[in-house]
Amino acid sequence: MRPEASDFTFWVPVDIRFKDIDLGGHAHHSMALVYFEEARAAYWREVVGRDDDEAVDFILAEARVRYHQRVLYPQKLSVGVRVSLLGRKHFLMEYLALGEDGAELLSGETTMVMFDYIEGKTKRVPSEVRAAVESHEVEVKTASRRR
Repeated sequence: MRPEASDFTFWVPVDIRFKDIDLGGHAHHSMALVYFEEARAAYWREVVGRDDDEAVDFILAEARVRYHQRVLYPQKLSVGVRVSLLGRKHFLMEYLALGEDGAELLSGETTMVMFDYIEGKTKRVPSEVRAAVESHEVEVKTASRRR
């Protein structure tokens, strides 16, 4: 089930750049993941409180994108992002990109896995990350599924 705009409390403006446009006159399909990444980075800085590159301690394990309408240039998207599920070592982030007129253009989700880059292996979601997410989000499901 696709999330609705009212499900999100965190929104980020994202500009559609001329370089994003393909021969079809709309944003190339790969750009959706870039727009989601920009929103995810802002969430990690502003909600989780980790604001430097070395504080990124997760990897993307899976991504799903849904294209609802063409994304055109020039336009400014409003991208909502939220954590909808927290597991022991992973979390699910959902995204919704709205056009300037409020139309739903893109939606999707990514499964992120906490990762220790020095050790080269997965790790548990740190308690401070869990607390920051749970205090920000209206509802977060928990999962014990092993990753």
